[in-house]
Amino acid sequence: MDYVDCIVLGTIGAVFGQVGDLVESMFKRAVAVKDSGSVMPGHGGVLDRFDGIIFAAPFFYFYVSMFF
Repeated sequence: MDYVDCIVLGTIGAVFGQVGDLVESMFKRAVAVKDSGSVMPGHGGVLDRFDGIIFAAPFFYFYVSMFF
């Protein structure tokens, strides 16, 4: 893995992680729910901890499977 791949994968993770967080927040606001679970009180629920990863993982996997 060279520097370009590291930069591209970092950008994919950063951009799509933020988009995933915003999309999940949009869904929560649409149904007027503050927390997406009660397992982690005060943190917005488990989904709030992993929404960016869940959204970015397919794009990350696609890049890795296409170029490696």
